[in-house]
Amino acid sequence: MTQTIPGLSDQTTTVTLLSELRAPPQRPLEFHLHGETLVPAGYHVTEVKAVTIEAMDCGGKANTWRETVIQLMDGSAEDAAGGFMTNRKFLAIYDRVVQKIPVRDEAEVRFEYGNSVTPAMQYHVSHVEAQAERVIVHLRTPGVQCKAGDACGLPSEASTEAGCAPESGCCSPAPVQLMTLG
Repeated sequence: MTQTIPGLSDQTTTVTLLSELRAPPQRPLEFHLHGETLVPAGYHVTEVKAVTIEAMDCGGKANTWRETVIQLMDGSAEDAAGGFMTNRKFLAIYDRVVQKIPVRDEAEVRFEYGNSVTPAMQYHVSHVEAQAERVIVHLRTPGVQCKAGDACGLPSEASTEAGCAPESGCCSPAPVQLMTLG
């Protein structure tokens, strides 16, 4: 069963991102983090991944979900001098990819980026801002969250699903067991 990512709110789906990029006319496409340009001009789309995640959370619940991960890479100095890729070129690349691999519209979309200064990581999409002179994809950093939050007592309105009672510490490390010798 495919579902949204447990424990993560405010996901941007692949179809939402694409709709927002298709709406404005051709404009330079920029990727910002905390209001600043993260990915410099001249970047390339190097990979589009349709990822299936199969995981078990700390409460013992198995989950499956899909993600679309679009990898961006810095270009050469010559590429950078040519400016930012346009939203139309980005969409043409994406449309070519989906003719060959099954990308799900409902999957959360993430952008993967890194270079010799910025460690590679997958960023969530906060929102898309279409301006008169450019289109900005606003990114936010990922975080780690207990996906069994309800079952483990996070937040306080917790359930006792699968034997993981609130305040049980199922999302915490087990207490250290000391052994005595002899």
